[in-house]
Amino acid sequence: MEQSNVEMIAKLVIEALEKKSVKGYAVPIGVSARHVHLTQADIETLFGKGYALTKKKDLMGGQFAANETVTIVGLKLRAIENVRVLGPARKASQVEISATDSVKLGIKAPVRESGNLKGSAPIAIVGPKGVVYLNEGCIIAKRHIHMAPADAAAAGVSDGDIVSVSVDNERGTVFNNVQVRVDESFTLEMHIDTDEANASRISTGNLAVIVNNRGAV
Repeated sequence: MEQSNVEMIAKLVIEALEKKSVKGYAVPIGVSARHVHLTQADIETLFGKGYALTKKKDLMGGQFAANETVTIVGLKLRAIENVRVLGPARKASQVEISATDSVKLGIKAPVRESGNLKGSAPIAIVGPKGVVYLNEGCIIAKRHIHMAPADAAAAGVSDGDIVSVSVDNERGTVFNNVQVRVDESFTLEMHIDTDEANASRISTGNLAVIVNNRGAV
């Protein structure tokens, strides 16, 4: 057998073995930096009466990264500047940070699903025209996967399910307690924060694989 044929067969065998070894549903990863969601009333307090956020970049689900940024301030006036605002306006203002940010700000932000703000950490938001103080509203976002219904059906999961996800890189990380969110407006992507990404040597665009499904909680 010619050497070129041997090399081609060997390559095909290796590719087949690699595909066989990956059991689960592959999901691209997006690393989510700290950011802020605001009500229209809070937007106007921070940026001026009648102000509307301006779009920098479209995101999934009709959301967008705005050009506007704010400063967030924790206890003892510890602050982080240039925090991106996401639009459109929401029913409740919310600040999403990492655990490292929480330590820097001197606050105890809980790990929560987006929108679950009761009893979360207090924080102040400073804009060019004013200041908003939230008695509760600062969280560390619970790691999660966005899926359209077709993706969820293919993966064998449902909205609200909790899954385990494996990332096969030099750090060989497994993420447990990953929440599945399903909506027609979503595109397939797992969101982790910068702490999780840095510790696991993960970048946006890397792939994770769903390896276990515990069902809804």
